[in-house]
Order: sequence, then C-alpha cells, then structure tokens
Amino acid sequence: MSTVRVRFAPSPTGDLHIGSARTALFNWLYARAQSGTFILRIEDTDRKRSSDVYLNRILSSLEWLGLNLDEGPYFQSKRMELYASYADILLKKGMAYKDGEAIIFKVPHEKVKINDIVHGEIEVDNSLIGELVLIKSDKTAAFNFACCVDDIEMKISHIIRGDDHISNTNKQLALYKALGAKPPKFAHIPLILGPDKAPLSKRFGAVSVFEYKEKGYLPEAMVNYLALLGWSPGDNREFMDTSEIIKRFTLKRINKRGAEFNEDKLRWLNGEHIRKLELDKFIEMASSFVKSDCAPEWFRKFAQLYKGRVKTFVEFKEELDIFISEELHYRDEDIEKFLKKQGVLGILKLAKERMEKIEEFLPEKIEKEMRALVEELNLKGGDLIHPLRVAVTGKSVSAGIFEVLALLGKEKTIQRLGRVIQG
Repeated sequence: MSTVRVRFAPSPTGDLHIGSARTALFNWLYARAQSGTFILRIEDTDRKRSSDVYLNRILSSLEWLGLNLDEGPYFQSKRMELYASYADILLKKGMAYKDGEAIIFKVPHEKVKINDIVHGEIEVDNSLIGELVLIKSDKTAAFNFACCVDDIEMKISHIIRGDDHISNTNKQLALYKALGAKPPKFAHIPLILGPDKAPLSKRFGAVSVFEYKEKGYLPEAMVNYLALLGWSPGDNREFMDTSEIIKRFTLKRINKRGAEFNEDKLRWLNGEHIRKLELDKFIEMASSFVKSDCAPEWFRKFAQLYKGRVKTFVEFKEELDIFISEELHYRDEDIEKFLKKQGVLGILKLAKERMEKIEEFLPEKIEKEMRALVEELNLKGGDLIHPLRVAVTGKSVSAGIFEVLALLGKEKTIQRLGRVIQG
C-alpha cells in the first residue's frame, strides 16, 4: 500500500488558471504513478473573497481535465477549531504568545535547510523573519499555519507546488519542528512563462481552464500539454495519452527552469489528439459542441472530411458554418488574388453551366466535368480550382474541393457561383 499522499489546495477566489491546473495535474500524476492518494483542500479562510461560484468552476475544471479525487474536498473555513487547538500547543510550549485575539509564533533564529526534490538543497536564515502570525485577530488561521496543520492532519507525504511558494517553506519547516511533526518532502515546480519570458499573463494565455474548454480543446490534449510544461518524459516524445504520462511520470524529471506557454504548440497537440479519436467519438463530442441540426448522415460525411483538418472544435464549427450559412464573408485579399483576375468570372460561368448538367452531384462526377473543362480551355488545374474554392466557400483553403462541392450540394453550389458571377 503506497504511503504517497499529495494535495492540491486552491483558493476559491477565481477560476482555475493554467498555472494552478498544471500544479493540480502534477500532484494527480504523482499520486497515480505511485498508487497514492490525491486530496483536494479548499483554502477558503478569506471569506470576503471566496465564492461558491469559483468553487464550482474549480471543481468542474478538475472534473473536465479528468483529475478525479481520492479525498476531499476539505474546507479550511470549517477547521478553525482544529487550528486553534494546534496554536494552543505552541502557546503552552512557550513558543507563541497572545497579542489581543491574535496568536504569534516566535520563529527560532536558526538556519533552515530545504531539501527540494527539484532544486536540491536551499539554505535560509530564519533569523531574518522575526515572528509569524498563527491566528489573526479575527480568529481565522494565517495561511502558513493552516497549511502546516492540514498537511500534518492529512498525513501529506509530498508537497508539489509552484516556485513562488519556496519563500513559505522555511517558515513552514519551523512550524513542523515546533509541533514535533515530520515535514513532508517538497518539490517546487518552475513557473509558467509567456513568450516574453515573464510570468504568464492574460496577454499570453494565463486564462482559465474553462476558456480553453470553450475554445474547443480536448481535455486529453490539455493534460498532455500541461504535463510537458516543466516535465519531460526523457525521449523528446510530445504526443502521449494520459495513461502513458502516468507510467512515465517522476518528480526527478521536473525541470528547474520556467516553462514557456505556447498556444500554437497546444493547438498542434490538440489537432493530433483529435486525429486519434474514433470517428463516432469525434462526432459525439463535436455534436455537443456545435449543436447542429444537420441530418446525421450528412454530418457524418462532413465530420469524416474535416476531422483530420481541424485543430479545435471552434475551427470545426467555423468550417461547418461555411456549409450551413446563407451568406459568405470574403476576404479582400482573396477577392483580389483569385476572383478579380482577368477571365476568371468567364471560367466560373462555364463551370457553373457544366455543374448544372450533372445529375448525380458526386465528387467523382464533379471532378470529371471540371478536369474536362480545364483541358478544353487549356488551363492549369489551379486556374479553376482556386477561384472555384473561394467562390463557394469564401476561403482559399479547404478540404478537397470536389468533396466540398458534393457536400455543399448542387443547389447551394450553383447559387453561390451565380452570386459571384453577377458581382
């Protein structure tokens, strides 16, 4: 039976952001890799800023990512009596004193060694701290004290958290020692940086996990990408499913340096995960995302055509909109490049006339007629295909044009060509 017990301890004062989600993931991965226990603790002692709305969004985000809990959630706001009893121990030992309603810890003036799994040995002089508040004048527990008491009570074996908490570790080690408790092992993970090498900000992706869900990312891709932010499997592998990440995950392979967040890389990984989905699973997920009332058989053909071409469900929805919307929006540069060339409208007019005569509007029959037209007019294939694509889709890039036209249908194809020809 594993004795590994780890915890994720968010404050319900905001959404679950990328940095916190990565911390939760590393804890969860370590628990799963070691057959340990993953605990959720809600640090809600700041009652003014804490909100049930944020709590529910944090819980939903963890659930969406697939980070299932073994214990919890525990709420610090419901544990005030426990913190008071631990503060009383330090009062009786003469290691703390009362200042009105507050209780203050007299930090021993000594050097403290932090044996960090990621960073190695860190030495801090606690004589520079002075004193530490345990219980505030409003009788709520201060952060560092509540943390220590909970970690002792919950028998936490490893604390895996961001580098920004290193400055709390020496204070907490002094408290463990004063309480006669064996401290957990510490692993401080590097902060996530933006492309400007500064800590991640909203400008470069420090948004909530919820927003990535709404952008059409897969939870498996988010887990894959977040795992690679500050950890390496050791063989330059990038695409991995969650079970493989768990098998390979070890704290010793966490990097010391900050990891750069790159949404292009996330989108690429998401596209790879989409491609690996079974078609039926993709259709199920896409259907709930786009909420389309298309005929199931048609939607399946469309999904089959575009599944390998999109990187997010938002992109999939945008491609679908081209097929089902009544009006197209053309980019000025595409009009200039493909539709305003001399002779193009004449070519499209001939293509339209050919298509009107096709009885079974199937990809192979459309292709046969268009290839024949290209040959008769002594054109290059692109001279017809590029303007045709822009005219009927509003885009210069799409899936195979003949499959696109067949899916769009004869009536819509002729209608759209007619509008472009008439100007």
